[in-house]
Amino acid sequence: MKWYKNLYVGESIEHKKKKVIWKIKHNAGMLNTYVITFPSNPDNLLDIIPTTDLMQKAYPKDKLMVIGIAGDYDEALELTRQIVDETYHETGRVNVYNYLKSLEE
Repeated sequence: MKWYKNLYVGESIEHKKKKVIWKIKHNAGMLNTYVITFPSNPDNLLDIIPTTDLMQKAYPKDKLMVIGIAGDYDEALELTRQIVDETYHETGRVNVYNYLKSLEE
């Protein structure tokens, strides 16, 4: 799993960002926490994945790029909306993948 250098973080976990990231990396239980990643399906803009899914040994997390983390599902939806809004505002398009990749370089 890779981490976006300009990670988007939900307000409810802003103050404990490092602890949440550590727990996700070490498969510690994180109920009601979600990661936002580049999409697994090219027809989607982003994926929202519960961190409990990442704890499964068979989950294919090797190629995941975590773009954001959120404290609950509603916050993950709001963070995703913010990312898409920012992309559209800056580029006039909703190609989130290309926009975020360009910011990372």
